Amino acid sequence: MSLPLRDPSTCLYDQISLGEVMLRLDPGEGRIRTARQFTAWEGGGEYNTSRGLRKCFGLRTAVCTALVDNEVGHLIEDFIMQGGVDSEFIKWREDDGIGRSVRNGLNFTERGFGIRGAVGNPDRGNSAASQLKPGDYDWDHIFGQLGARWFHTGGIFAALSESAAQITIEAVTAAKRHGTIVSYDLNYRPSLWKSIGGLAKAREVNREIAKYVDVMIGNEEDFTASLGFEVEGLDHNISAIETDAFKRMIETAVKEFPNFKVAATTLRRVITASRNDWSAICWHAGAFHESRKYPELDILDRVGGGDSFASGLAFGFLSQNDAQAAVDYGAAHGALASTTPGDTSMATQKEVEKLMKGGGARVVR
Repeated sequence: MSLPLRDPSTCLYDQISLGEVMLRLDPGEGRIRTARQFTAWEGGGEYNTSRGLRKCFGLRTAVCTALVDNEVGHLIEDFIMQGGVDSEFIKWREDDGIGRSVRNGLNFTERGFGIRGAVGNPDRGNSAASQLKPGDYDWDHIFGQLGARWFHTGGIFAALSESAAQITIEAVTAAKRHGTIVSYDLNYRPSLWKSIGGLAKAREVNREIAKYVDVMIGNEEDFTASLGFEVEGLDHNISAIETDAFKRMIETAVKEFPNFKVAATTLRRVITASRNDWSAICWHAGAFHESRKYPELDILDRVGGGDSFASGLAFGFLSQNDAQAAVDYGAAHGALASTTPGDTSMATQKEVEKLMKGGGARVVR
């Protein structure tokens, strides 16, 4: 059984995402609190999938987001254009001079090393993307006239504001209306919800969005916190026993949300910040598909690994419409993205496919 994908000849885009694109400021091997210089990247959970699909896999992608019309906003735009993602749908907001009413989001991110975990310190309140609201986009034009085979958004964007949640619901319902596959990464972040209703609000918003989702992505914490599903035997360090418990959770979730055609997650066991066991699992049409395992994967920068999994998963379905291929592409792409700095993937499709086949790290000459 396969996903009911739209014919690529009828769609201008293979994938479109909705979310915030921030300027990531990275102190490299150092700490934010003692840094004297930062490397600048762009990043955002939803956007990262579009960039991975475009840059690694060569698909036609675009991002729906908002930026302030100032030098920082255009720096982020320049990163988006370098990544090959169509910037046609950026909503430009007038700069008020100091960011009193609207600003561009920043994300200070430490990679972590060994026993020192990665640290994210976002500075994104009152950002242009968080102020997106229903009516800002003509979704019927985007999905109906221009056409998109796949639409991706997630729980990070939906948590930014009341209007962000509302436009997410508006977008997913329009995508479903036009036969576009909807994927959603639950990406539960307690810090994003704590000042706007906490866990109860997270469940209220995410359970409403879930009604329109075809491909639901999230780990055991995401499904428990965002959707309220719990099964005995789960903890946050997944081993073979917890993998079975996670399967039971998915089986419970798809009974309540029969619209889920796919449910998938990465399976990580954090040994240290710079070494993780890594694999992935995908449920589709009543069967579970597991990827190759990557034990004790050396991590340079874990941020964005899950987004690269999501883009590889989408590519497997978009290119082959096959669940096993999808989880294999996702796991390999996410693993490779964890070996390079920044939120976004620097891998090539050839490298992903080599890793899927068991290729090692011998020098390429």
